[in-house]
Amino acid sequence: MLSYFKKRKEKKRLKRTFKEYGSKIKSFDIEGLGKVEYAQWLHPFEGPKEVTASQINFYNSLATKGSLIIDIGAHTGDTTVPMALAVGKQGLVIGLEPNLYVFKILEENTRLNTELTNIDALPFAATQEDGEFIFNYSDASFCNGGYLSQIKNQTHRHKYELKVQGKNFDKYLRAHYADWLPKLELLKVDAEGFDKEILDNMSGIISEFRPNIMAECYKKLTTEERQELYDTIAKHDYTVYLNDTDYLSDGFTDTAQMIKLTRDTMTTKKHFEIVATPNKL
Repeated sequence: MLSYFKKRKEKKRLKRTFKEYGSKIKSFDIEGLGKVEYAQWLHPFEGPKEVTASQINFYNSLATKGSLIIDIGAHTGDTTVPMALAVGKQGLVIGLEPNLYVFKILEENTRLNTELTNIDALPFAATQEDGEFIFNYSDASFCNGGYLSQIKNQTHRHKYELKVQGKNFDKYLRAHYADWLPKLELLKVDAEGFDKEILDNMSGIISEFRPNIMAECYKKLTTEERQELYDTIAKHDYTVYLNDTDYLSDGFTDTAQMIKLTRDTMTTKKHFEIVATPNKL
């Protein structure tokens, strides 16, 4: 019991004390690829990450070799790396992470596995206007958080503020990645409740290039915000599915077996991921 209280006290101390954490390199043996490395952030509230063949196969079911994937809210690269392994050296993954403490680890992951991957890491958030913004985090060393001032439910307990840079991502992509945009096959957004606004701001790119979409229905969203998230995707003539973790084993292929979401079923679960696929025009 004493040990429990000591651990709890230490966790509270860590939560309110700023420290910049480094990383350690982990290695994984992936069939068909060989040794793959990953930089694990050593922040005490960061869970252990791994790279698996199932992850790579899952992303390969949504994006083919040589295509473009955009990973908004890339964090340290735990989705970015398997995405990049899925599309290969001839493809490209663009990873956005505005938290500069986390970005250092993401950038480290871009320098690993370079014979197998092609990753561009960008240190800003996808916002409507260019400028400086305040993100909220749950600890003083800025592990988990986002643009939480934009959601209606403010009982999120993310009281630590961090200034980040934001850019209009539609404009940025058209200016810097025009040649790659026709190859866009997957757009993933994980922005702690800010997903709807990001997808709204990228409406032009979604309607023009029609990539598969992954997004998150954040646990603190109201019913209205959940339905708005659904509408933001579905209005482009997309079918929206619940992304159950079982999909990792087989990839997102047999849509007949997937659970389709509607506006009314966006409240079925508290927190879940979405996969949306464009309907044939």
